[in-house]
Amino acid sequence: MRNIDDRIVHSLNTTVPTVSFSGKVDASETCKQLYETMMEAHLTRDKAIKSCIAQTSEVMGQLREERAKDSDNLVLLRQLRKEQTKLKLMQSELNVEEVVNDRSLKVFSERCRIHYTPPKVK
Repeated sequence: MRNIDDRIVHSLNTTVPTVSFSGKVDASETCKQLYETMMEAHLTRDKAIKSCIAQTSEVMGQLREERAKDSDNLVLLRQLRKEQTKLKLMQSELNVEEVVNDRSLKVFSERCRIHYTPPKVK
């Protein structure tokens, strides 16, 4: 799901022309399309991660209720710890996602700032 972010530099190098080739390609349209694709990918990944977090939180809630009824069940305790670990990993993935998004936007703005100014995000 991070293909566009992993290849942002390559995409920019192949689609945004240098000064000598600027007349042959519409750089502003190219930058706009790349920006929209990038934002769509960011939103899709964000929704997927948050959906997984919500699902895992729900499972943890159920396991906690079961643990309250049967606190001596070792299988249940292991399962709860496993879900807690999964939740922590997913929450840290949100932080990783933020770093990846920031990096991509920085590279994008360095190459496309002359050709395209993205709308302000509120």
